[in-house]
Amino acid sequence: MKEKVLKAIKEHNLIERGDNILIGVSGGADSIALLYVLLEIREEIDFNIFVAHVNHGVRGEEALEDEKYVEHTAKKLGLPYFLKRVNMDEYARTRKISSEEAGRELRYGFFREILSKIGGGKIAVAHNKNDQAETLLLRFFRGTGLDGLKGMDYRNGDIIRPILGIEREEIEKYLQDRDIEYKTDRTNLEPIYSRNRIRLEVLPYIQEYYNPNIVDTLWRTSRLMSIDDGFLDEYSNKVYNKIVRKKDEFSIILDGKIFRRQHRSIQNRIIRNCIFELNGNLMGITMKHIEDVITLFLERGTGKSVTLINNLVAKTSYDDFIIEKPNKKETKGSIHKLIINGSTYIDELGYEFKTEVKPIDNMVIDNSDRYKKYFDFDKISGSIYVRNRRDGDKFVPFGMEGSKKVKDYFIDEKIPRDERDRIPIIADDKNIIWIVGYRTSQLYRITENTKNVIMIQLVK
Repeated sequence: MKEKVLKAIKEHNLIERGDNILIGVSGGADSIALLYVLLEIREEIDFNIFVAHVNHGVRGEEALEDEKYVEHTAKKLGLPYFLKRVNMDEYARTRKISSEEAGRELRYGFFREILSKIGGGKIAVAHNKNDQAETLLLRFFRGTGLDGLKGMDYRNGDIIRPILGIEREEIEKYLQDRDIEYKTDRTNLEPIYSRNRIRLEVLPYIQEYYNPNIVDTLWRTSRLMSIDDGFLDEYSNKVYNKIVRKKDEFSIILDGKIFRRQHRSIQNRIIRNCIFELNGNLMGITMKHIEDVITLFLERGTGKSVTLINNLVAKTSYDDFIIEKPNKKETKGSIHKLIINGSTYIDELGYEFKTEVKPIDNMVIDNSDRYKKYFDFDKISGSIYVRNRRDGDKFVPFGMEGSKKVKDYFIDEKIPRDERDRIPIIADDKNIIWIVGYRTSQLYRITENTKNVIMIQLVK
């Protein structure tokens, strides 16, 4: 078993010399075997081992016995030990999630707290080949795509699974051969959770009547799915980087023309990427959510929307496809006076404006940057402000003689409705000087009679 685990560690780059490896140890066979096999492997790869245990507060005295056993084992082996007691059921009720989800959130939250204290590292968990089979069946019964059928990865961010390719039978033999004790969680022997029912009822039934090697079969399937999924992920990420026209922490705007040209599989992944970036995870996202968004995006029209989980909204605006979340920084009605020959930071926008005034002979004028423009300083009335648009706003676009409503200008430029209030406008006491990033005003253009020039620049 040691050689198999060592091979997996090297093949998937799970542990490097000097790493901090925090092992989540419940006291059961899998996690105890993981602990001992990593101790053996540490003799070949020099890394640090830490032990963490979470008492979920649901099994009374039995849970306390597990807690004491893990603590005793860590001390016996001379390893740093961390313990946290939680009330999993109460947490689940408060968050309105399942007990399994609650336990997962509490465990990994605690593990990452420890990593921050010890200077970073990786979390080693004891999922094995049988767990992988259970996961695949569970996801298949609930409905999943290629990403779900690949099962768990050997490595996922800061989480590593060194014994993922080892069957439970081999794990138990490893412990027996070394006379290593472990604890048995009796709730794992009761069909009270979906995963338990698959382990105790579904898999044995398949093994008896259909395929005695179903665990290996599902393992091979997961590896094949993982290879294909990896290729599609790599390709879709390249497309995603091309297709994103604009993004911030609250919204992602996609180029609709490029999106429509993609294969449906790539479209699915692009939408998942958007949701993951804005939401932080894909929990609660179903295939129907993805399909609803794609249907919306492929329909011709503008101004339509679909609401997803956590108030995420997908909408269309001309040739832009937008996915956004609420609580955007409010800019409606904001106005800030700009410092002349200095910098002004606008908190609502998260941007800085710089200004500089010089005689025209001393100023190098280059209007090629859409966020840096030059104006006749002597034509400005009073102070200079940055604000958002107002009802009835008009300006004289550069190159034109007559005025135009800002609203009409935005429509002509096909600027999405939800962006319009967030576009900074530079104005003086009388008129609009510049719609930042778009059009300057004819009234403040530099001419042969200009003596002093002001440079205004938005710095993101």
